[in-house]
Order: sequence, then C-alpha cells, then structure tokens
Amino acid sequence: MQSLPKVALAAVLSILIGVAPAAGQAPVAAAPAPAIPAAVTAPPVAGAAPLPPAELEAYVDGIVRDAMAADHIPGVTVSVVQNGQVVLKKGYGFAKLDPARPVDPDRTLFRIASISKTFTWIAVMKEVEAGRMRLDAPINLYLPEKIQVRDGGYDRPVRVIDLMAHTPGFEDRALGQLFERDARRVRPLAVYLRQERPRRVREAGSLPAYSNYGVALAGAAAAWVSGKPFERLIETGVTGPLGMTHTTFRDPYPARPDLPAPMPAALARDLADGYLWTAAGWRERPYEFTAQIAPAGGASTTAADMARYMTMILNGGTLDGVQVYSPATAAGFFRAQSRPAPDVAGFGHGFAAFQLPGGRTAWGHDGELLSFRSSMMMVPELGLGVFVAANSETGGRLTHQLTGRIVQRFYGPAPTLPEAGSTWLKQNGRIFEGQYVSSRRSYRGLEQFIGLINSRTSVSVTDRGQLLITGFDSSSLWVPEGTGGRFREVGGWRKISFVMQDGRAVRYFSSTGAAAFQRVGFFGGQGWLVNLGLLAVIAALATLGGLLMRDRKDHRETPMQRRASLMQTTQAVLWLLAAGALAIWAGKAADIAAIFFDWPGGWMLIASSCALVAAILSAVTLVLLPFIWRGGRRVESWTVGRKLRFTATTLIYACLSLVLLMRGALVPWAS
Repeated sequence: MQSLPKVALAAVLSILIGVAPAAGQAPVAAAPAPAIPAAVTAPPVAGAAPLPPAELEAYVDGIVRDAMAADHIPGVTVSVVQNGQVVLKKGYGFAKLDPARPVDPDRTLFRIASISKTFTWIAVMKEVEAGRMRLDAPINLYLPEKIQVRDGGYDRPVRVIDLMAHTPGFEDRALGQLFERDARRVRPLAVYLRQERPRRVREAGSLPAYSNYGVALAGAAAAWVSGKPFERLIETGVTGPLGMTHTTFRDPYPARPDLPAPMPAALARDLADGYLWTAAGWRERPYEFTAQIAPAGGASTTAADMARYMTMILNGGTLDGVQVYSPATAAGFFRAQSRPAPDVAGFGHGFAAFQLPGGRTAWGHDGELLSFRSSMMMVPELGLGVFVAANSETGGRLTHQLTGRIVQRFYGPAPTLPEAGSTWLKQNGRIFEGQYVSSRRSYRGLEQFIGLINSRTSVSVTDRGQLLITGFDSSSLWVPEGTGGRFREVGGWRKISFVMQDGRAVRYFSSTGAAAFQRVGFFGGQGWLVNLGLLAVIAALATLGGLLMRDRKDHRETPMQRRASLMQTTQAVLWLLAAGALAIWAGKAADIAAIFFDWPGGWMLIASSCALVAAILSAVTLVLLPFIWRGGRRVESWTVGRKLRFTATTLIYACLSLVLLMRGALVPWAS
C-alpha cells in the first residue's frame, strides 16, 4: 500500500456496462474494455502542447527497458492519456515467466495496491453526493457498532475527512495481518476491522500518518450506508459504468459463504505474477490475499482500463456521457483539504499531491505490494495522466519517477547539474541534524520495536553544505530554499519542510504529507540500542569466558555471591541466545514477504522471550549489588576487581533491558 507497510489485491470484474451481477453471484468474464473514442472527450488544456505520440513512445521505451535491465523487473505496463485521448498504451516483458506470457496492456491485470484507495474515495464521495454521508461528521455515524472507532481517551471524534487526510490519529500496523498467503486465513472486511483495530495514539486531525486501516474503515462505511458489499459498490458505481471490464477488487480464492464471490477464472488467468530477484534469478512470489482490507489496496487492473479511469478523472468525473460524480467532487480531488506544512500539499479528498518539475503538481496515488509497484498521477494543468505498474518489488524507482521524467522531458525545465551546497547550512547544520522517527508506525509490542528501526531517518549536513537524509534503505540530498526550513531535492523535484521551534527543527514532513518525522531526544537515539547491544554481547562472552579462566582465588565467594554469579551466567547465555535468534530472524529480511507472512515467527519470539527473562534477572541482580559488595570475611569474598566487573556487567544488562522495554521488545505476547 504505500511505502512500508504495502498492500493490494488482485481481482476481476466482468459485468456489462452499467449491469452488475446479482448479489452473491460471481461476475462473469466480459469482452475487453471499450477503447476511449478517438474524438477528444476533454478540451485541450490551454498553453500545454500535446505530447507527440511517437516521440513519447520512444522516450518511455528507453526509460522502461533501462529500468527493467538495471532493476531486474520481469514485466511493466504503461498507459498515458492527454486531453481525452490515449497517447501511449504498452506492455513490456512478461506477466509470467514459466510458461512465458508477455504483458498485454489490454488483458494483463497488475495489482495496483494503494491506487485502489482512489476508487474507495470516489465511492465515499458518491455517498456524500447522495446525502447519506457528510465529510465533517464522525465516521461512527456510518458504521455498525462492532467496528466503530473507540475514543481511546481522546475528545475529538474521527471524522470522514480525517480518514481522507490520513489524520485519524491511528497507529499503523501491518506485519502478520495486512497480507495473507493462505486463503483460509482471509477474513471478511468487517471481521478484520474488528479484530485488527489499531490504537489511537494522537488527536484526530493533528499529525498525518498514512493509514490503510483508516481507508478500509471508510470503505466499510460507504458499503454500510449504501446497503451493498464493498466490491459490488465499486462494480455498480465506478468500474461498471466506465466499462472497466478488466478491473476488480476480488481475490482468486476458493468460494466461501462468508467472503465476497471470488475472481472469475477468465480474469485470474490474465493476472500477472509477482517476482523477487535473487542471486539465482527471479523467484515467483506467492499470491498476496488482501480481500480482508480490500478498500485500501484490493484492485487489479490493466493499463487499458486505467486509461479510461484517468480520462474520466481528468474530465471532471465524466466519460462517454456517463457521469460518475459531480464537478464539485472533481474539484475536491485536485485541491488540498489541509496543508501540514508549507510546500506540502497533503491530500485532496484522499488523492495525494506529488511535486513535479517546473513547480507543477500531480494528483493521484502510488501503490506498493510485496511484489508489485505502481503509480497513477494526473497533472490537470497539462491534461495529462500517467499509469505504470511493475511486477517486482524492485520496480519502485521506475514507477516513482516515470511521470516526473515525462513532464521534465516534454514540458521542462531541463535537468540541471548537481547544485552547490549552502554556506549557511554548513554553519547552522546543528539546527536540523539528528534522528527522526516516522509517525506512521506501530506504538506497541514487537512491531513497535521493528518500526522504531525501519521508520527512522538520520539527518546530517555534508561537507558541501547539503542536507543528507538517510533512511533504512534509502538516502537523498537536499539544499535549502532560504533559511526557513524549506528544502529542495538535489537532482529531483521534491520538497520538504521542517517545523521550527525555539530555533531548532522538531519535525519534518514527507513530500506528499503522508507522514511526519518527529525528532527524537537524546535517549531516543539508535546509538543506545546498538552500543548497549554490542556491550551486552561482549560482557556475556566475557562472563562465560571467565568461568574457564578464573583461578582458585576467584572462586572464593559468599553464598549470596555464588547465587548472583549463577544468575549473571544465566543472563549471559540468554542475551547471547537472544542476539543469535534476532540475527537469524534478520537474515530473512532479504525477502520482505517472509517477514510479513510469518510475523512474528519463531526466531523473533525466541529472541524476545530470552531477552525478557534476562531482563528480569538483570533487575534481580541490580537489587543484589549492595549484598555483593558487602561480601563476607576477606578470604571468603570476591576481589574488588571481580566485584567491579560484576557491577559493570549488571549495569550494562540493566540499561539494555530498559531500552528494550521502552521500545516494545520485551513483550513476546504482543506481536
């Protein structure tokens, strides 16, 4: 779904235009989606020269083929529309490798993950137009009691508009439940929302934190007030009227009475498979079932259908004489409803804003599953829409950049050389330097522990006077625009804004406004965990080594010292077991699917359990320290040197235990 957490579904829809299947009946396969008429259905945008089709195709061919070779992408599908016409629609590579099946832009369904959210927001706005929902009303008014949002101690209720802006105040949880590998584990939407309800960790309407759960809740609300299951709501209100016959929110699981009807076999045969690149080549990934959270990422579609969809959106909600939503709703999709910071547009009724070359803004959504990457961006001032999807997790660079590169190539400005740094920034780097943690993460248990590692960024200033932001698996350079905390990406077109307080940066916002990155205090730095962990391993090895190296004099001890020594030896073994189990678990992280599907997994539970018992023993030995130092008669007590070593080891273990406790690592039952 977007950035780490990631999700989507695969599907099928096969209904005649404007005609839906009977309730509970699976849709049947239909003919390919009707083409957009050659005649322009939207007036050309003034001042925007139309894209030359042949030149565009050659340019996109080069970008896509270079990316497929460099990033190991099996298949890509692309469609570009402008002023009501399809300028480019093309498939590259393979949807399936064994047996080989090429990508067909008219037939091959790619899973589009969080682009699905735009369908959900259209469905919500149609209910608003019908008078059955209000944007400023609490979402609980439109939900059955079992899945209503609990107040969590906060006064302000979560409103529909808060869900659209991704500011409901929820923590973000994903591991072990956002995707399912086993179809038998798929749950109905309402059951999922009840069982996986996240905690509220801040007031609604405050900081942004991208929420798949929040969008699923909005989709459930629209379904509840309309009296239709969510899949049927989309089929009858959006994809059916638009003739998007190869777009669906249904999964290819065996039919079950408690789940929506599955994807028809005719469409399932045209699904692209997802792949992981390994040292041995491409490996097919298992299908990711996401029916349990379909409104947030459950769609599969073709480039041809997305061409119709983008044309409808750019044309104000109308296509081929069919009006899907009103002009007022259309304007809301392309207008920021709130701005968390300067240069951060936020969301327009659920559509995300993206910065492009030349100061232009695109509206749409990116999508990420474990094995798929996608992007749909529309630039109203150019009458332009671009859709691209890839069936490998390595396709993210291509999907994130394609629209911007097209706009830069054909509408300028020309790329510039790397920018010189800022003398002011070199002199004032301490204002921004430090570690920051994303608001989009879990706030409890083992997922909190992992989230505090992979949602953390480090901000520093280079010798050239550029801001370097380093994340878990990425880095980027930025130069300041003035001295007010605004920065522009070096070699790119994104912008970020820092919020200043007392002359010091306290947070910054991602370029789309999907999350805020909060500056951590002195004790929140990652160095505490890393350094204490290394010290604990060294101390544990020294403790065990001391058992073999200690001479007879060192064996003289009081009964209390003997018990304390046994406890510390036990701790040493437990800390080493915890470190080893965590290392084995981390070894699986090369395949993110293994983490998501098997969370928390046996090795993580072993690591947490061993650390928990070691932490309890550390607390006990800390209490025993005065008795250790008191000792007994000189000939029956430890030497001062051994007492100092024991004390140092105890303090290291106790400090590590405290850090792990604060970060959620000592609760194996709360994964």
